[in-house]
Amino acid sequence: MLEKKKCERLKVLQMNICSDEEVLQAEEFVRRHLRDPEKGLWGMVNNAGISTFGEVEFTSMAHYKEVADVNLWGTIRVTKAFLPLIRRAKGRVVNVTSMFGRIGISGQSAYCISNYGMEAFSDCLRYEQQRWGVSVSIIEPGNCIAATDILTRDRIENIAHRLWNETDEVVQEDYGKGYIDRQTMAMKSFCTSSSKDMSSVINAITDALTSKYPYTRYEPMDAYWWIRLHMMTYLPTPVADWLYGN
Repeated sequence: MLEKKKCERLKVLQMNICSDEEVLQAEEFVRRHLRDPEKGLWGMVNNAGISTFGEVEFTSMAHYKEVADVNLWGTIRVTKAFLPLIRRAKGRVVNVTSMFGRIGISGQSAYCISNYGMEAFSDCLRYEQQRWGVSVSIIEPGNCIAATDILTRDRIENIAHRLWNETDEVVQEDYGKGYIDRQTMAMKSFCTSSSKDMSSVINAITDALTSKYPYTRYEPMDAYWWIRLHMMTYLPTPVADWLYGN
């Protein structure tokens, strides 16, 4: 789709962010196509991500690692590769995380862990790069599953099947198959109720890249999730758990 724009300044490159070799090749590709590599690269947006669901007892270590490999380690790998170019330009790093990088939720531990890690990485990077004049911003979208297709009904079914088959027999016996079926239906409902409008996220990314004074954190999300995020962040934990605990 982007290639059809036929813009001479637009270059499209496919990259597996879990591969050291492909990330290095991408960095070399970008460097070759910069007008002046010595002046560096102005902006980088880390937006690649995958999602999943499943309670802790149903989520295998392999499943945890798969999500973290993309969402967390992939972001770190790409950032480290391009940071010298960004630093030379005194440019911008924009990391797209999630509201679940600041609040936990039942059945989303693998996804939350990876996004919490991205938040911590972004904060540390911001502190380190301030003296170089590099800005680091975090975009924390709400529920945009329907707009991004990060999870589809078919993928939810496949994940549920995998969760059940990879779970120990004792866990299967204690919970019962009906439990995982109900969790699957709840996840499908969560997807159905999501926003289909990505304009607020796109506007946040644009502002983070172009504003003279970009925000540290952008929170493009529906009012319900914005209120829940701040209630869970600032209320005493027992009160927040009473309001929103699952």
